[in-house]
Amino acid sequence: MPDLLSSENLIALLTLTLLEIVLGIDNVIFISILAAKLPEAQRRKARLLGLSLALAARILLLLSISWVMRLKDDLFQMFGLGISGKDLVLILGGLFLVAKATHEIHSKLEEEPEAASLQAKRGNFTSVVVQILLIDIVFSLDSVITAVGMVDEVAIMVIAVIISIAIMMAFAGKIGDFVERHPTIKMLALSFLILIGVMLVAQGFDQNINKGYIYFAMAFSLAVELLNIRFRKKSTPKVGGVTGAPSAR
Repeated sequence: MPDLLSSENLIALLTLTLLEIVLGIDNVIFISILAAKLPEAQRRKARLLGLSLALAARILLLLSISWVMRLKDDLFQMFGLGISGKDLVLILGGLFLVAKATHEIHSKLEEEPEAASLQAKRGNFTSVVVQILLIDIVFSLDSVITAVGMVDEVAIMVIAVIISIAIMMAFAGKIGDFVERHPTIKMLALSFLILIGVMLVAQGFDQNINKGYIYFAMAFSLAVELLNIRFRKKSTPKVGGVTGAPSAR
């Protein structure tokens, strides 16, 4: 225990926890969008269950590090490139993200509001949880491999994952509600998921993309959209002291 509390391990714990939170933001967005398809009474339960599954998946992968490391061994060749188990998971997960986000964008653009509302009410809880579990595995694999590359102590990795998931659980509801209240933010989030999906596929084919560029583009786009939301609120005419309400005089 004293070794775990050394200054070096504490710095590693803080760094890894912050990194896990950053890596988990896209997971929270995906869970929030899927949970929004359920009746309101089930959304919080789906978000918490989804993040709990993410926590369980990451801890199980951390406790089987030797197996995770063997996923780097090539299984077959494709387009002249060796495809490992890790590559296969990233490619399939990326394609799933692209397909899911594209389908959601198409639904938002093509469906009538009433139809979209009925579809949300018909959302199947089990189906949503299964989709969350599948994408949790993809995000967890990336997260675990990052942790293994940064820290030597498994206990530090597990503690960092638990803290980061707990923080995400605390804010997942607020993020989900905010995304649901602002359709443009939801569309932006779906676009982010397509971007992340393409990045995962590229990584699966050994095309390394600096994630810093991806996260900067996402942060910049989000900042611009938040400014747009604030501008729209300020520019909405207030009549009679109530926004959009007719004057009493």
